[in-house]
Amino acid sequence: MSNWDTTLAWTYHDVTKHSYQSLRSSAHLLDWMNQPSPFKVYSGLEPIPLPREIPGSSMAGLSAISATGTQVEGEVMPSLATLTTLLHYSAGITRKRDYGGGEIYFRAAACTGALYHIDLYLVCGELDGLPAGVYHYGPHDSALRKLRSGDYRSVLVDASAEEEGVRNAPAIVVFTSTFWRNSWKYQGRAYRHTFWDGGTIMANFQSVAAAQQMPVRLVMSFTDGPVNRLLDLDTEKEVAIAMVPVGRAAGISASQGLEVPALDLSTDPLSRSEVDYPIIRAAHTASLLESPEEVSSCRGSISVDSVGEPTGALFPLEPLPEADIPQESMEAVIQRRGSTRKFAREPITLPQLSALLQCSCTGIQADFLEPHGAHLCDLYLTVHAVDGLPPGAYVYHRGRQALEQLEEGDFRARSGNLGLDQDLPADASVNIFFLTNLDPVLERMGNRGYRAAQMEASITAGKVYLAAYAQRMGASGLTFYDDNVTDFFSPHAAGKSAMFLVAIGKRARRAAQ
Repeated sequence: MSNWDTTLAWTYHDVTKHSYQSLRSSAHLLDWMNQPSPFKVYSGLEPIPLPREIPGSSMAGLSAISATGTQVEGEVMPSLATLTTLLHYSAGITRKRDYGGGEIYFRAAACTGALYHIDLYLVCGELDGLPAGVYHYGPHDSALRKLRSGDYRSVLVDASAEEEGVRNAPAIVVFTSTFWRNSWKYQGRAYRHTFWDGGTIMANFQSVAAAQQMPVRLVMSFTDGPVNRLLDLDTEKEVAIAMVPVGRAAGISASQGLEVPALDLSTDPLSRSEVDYPIIRAAHTASLLESPEEVSSCRGSISVDSVGEPTGALFPLEPLPEADIPQESMEAVIQRRGSTRKFAREPITLPQLSALLQCSCTGIQADFLEPHGAHLCDLYLTVHAVDGLPPGAYVYHRGRQALEQLEEGDFRARSGNLGLDQDLPADASVNIFFLTNLDPVLERMGNRGYRAAQMEASITAGKVYLAAYAQRMGASGLTFYDDNVTDFFSPHAAGKSAMFLVAIGKRARRAAQ
């Protein structure tokens, strides 16, 4: 099976599309007694508690989100306190709420179905307060567990074909996904959510890193086998999906054959039994990279004129008045963030929408998005209630900082239909659909490009999510009828594939009890 046989990515993408017929013909029911745990728990490893005092920053949320595309210069060493901040505000538990049957845990980043299938691992050299080693981050008790002692960063340097950010990183965070924790509900489509939910966590990670003045970078191209072995993963169930070098110091050497023995560490069962979805493993296996040459070939930009010259009316973005720019810190925004369950059908302003778009599209530091500012996804909008912007369908021109009107009209009902016949996209002030022309992406990167396309759209959507909450608005990530979305925005969007949907608006007040 080859990364360059892109019929495999297309097969997965097409088979997992939502349609009116596919949803109504599905016999899948949720077995609540078999719901998997949202935590990976090592049964035999002692916890290493992280600092209870989690340092924040003084950088305002919108500024931090905008700054995720910039790079901090010079040598920067992360402290244990800084790493704790990054881990907590990306994948940690931000608050708890009691209910009749127990506790509800609220996590820092949004996740499909609140199933939390993304885990973070830390691979580091000697740091102030933390010995060199390979660690797993446990959100359930805010602790690290050491899997290996010693400096294994060179294994990741090899796996990344000596990518500069990895080679110079004092610490590297590896993202993984455990398929069953999401496929319990979403079946084969859960492989998309591997990158959807990895992307929203990455949006938090990059925004908090920017607020902490800590350089980070997303690395999607690496040889999978060595990374999975280093983390002692059962790759039938859990796989590495991304590496994030943190900080910058003197470069480290290649591994020179450093041994990585199997550990066979035991973990608590996730549920009573697990259901296997071979289509997920097949899609992932089809995108494996096995040599440094393959890794290097997946790097760099993909030059695509994806939105073309405007032919419809252009509406320039408008800056937020200085008095209206919120000053709440990035960490405080994440602490308050939730997922909106009901919108009020009240208007937001064009400057508020402009801030969302401008903050979210400043660029992502990633090995497949070079030079800086390159992107794979395009933003299409259905506007229902934005003061200063007629209702209708639009596409965002990043370079022009303007919205092109594709069609004027009231599309509330149509948006609800596109968003899987739900009320949220119908009631929202605006919906942002992320679409990608997959053909040139897959031609350039092979099946690995499918991972990259989903991840980039999800990071950008995650930044939209944060920018909405920074402005005291609500947001909710949603799924959709794939081909219907493309058809609705065509002919402009013809040939593109829907990647993500975020609904934005003012939250409806809860009725008094």
